[in-house]
Amino acid sequence: MIAGIGTDLCRVSRMKRAAGSDYFVRRVFSNEEINYARAQGEPARHFASAFAAKEALAKASGLGMFGMGLCESWVRRTETGPVMLMSDSLREKLKGRGAGRCWLSLTHEGDYALAFVVLESSE
Repeated sequence: MIAGIGTDLCRVSRMKRAAGSDYFVRRVFSNEEINYARAQGEPARHFASAFAAKEALAKASGLGMFGMGLCESWVRRTETGPVMLMSDSLREKLKGRGAGRCWLSLTHEGDYALAFVVLESSE
């Protein structure tokens, strides 16, 4: 059963400007996300998709970004696709809202990165 759905669209050019600030990058992204993005040919695309994933999770959970926290979740790229990881405290908040597993899809097209999150019920 679906416990929540969220999507977010992030403009890559906007993230390119924002990611020029190391303070912003360190405040928003995990070391894993930073290292992955900076190892790619166009880091802003990957920062944008990770940011969109955080926003999509915030919407799917109903917590919002301030209720969730920017660094409480992060994207890991795997051989089978991206996965959303989260802190124990965020996992507990989601569990309290009846959400268990998190499904994540990311895509890039031109100047946009899009994330789609589905939270599956823990029941």
